[in-house]
Amino acid sequence: MTFSSASPLRPLPHREFFDLQPLLAQGDWQQVPSRAGLIEELTLRDSFDPVRRTGSRTVLARWSAGAWLDRAVVHDFCEEVYLLQGDLVVGCDAQAQGGDAFNAPTYACRPPGAVHGPFVSRGGCLMLEIQSHEVAP
Repeated sequence: MTFSSASPLRPLPHREFFDLQPLLAQGDWQQVPSRAGLIEELTLRDSFDPVRRTGSRTVLARWSAGAWLDRAVVHDFCEEVYLLQGDLVVGCDAQAQGGDAFNAPTYACRPPGAVHGPFVSRGGCLMLEIQSHEVAP
């Protein structure tokens, strides 16, 4: 379930602050393939169009303790990641060891084409991710 969506042809809806607890507890979390553990995403807003390379997407991502993506990732869009709770290790090896460890609250901003990962979360984490096809000034 997408909580709120907008197409590139209409303005985004105005949504004031609302309680996320019901969505965190019973929202439509979608599982993301991982090497170990459970990684899930909940879409909050989505106008992302990968074909036209327009729009943006806002998601919550939660990782269980030990969740691991075993390969690097690269996107053709901008990505901002706010680590809200827990820990995330960036750049671990093929056994999920090493890398740079980060604890909440921390932030990452990646331009299109930035190679990042592999990742592991030792104790689990919750992140807010914003993916966009930003137009350069």
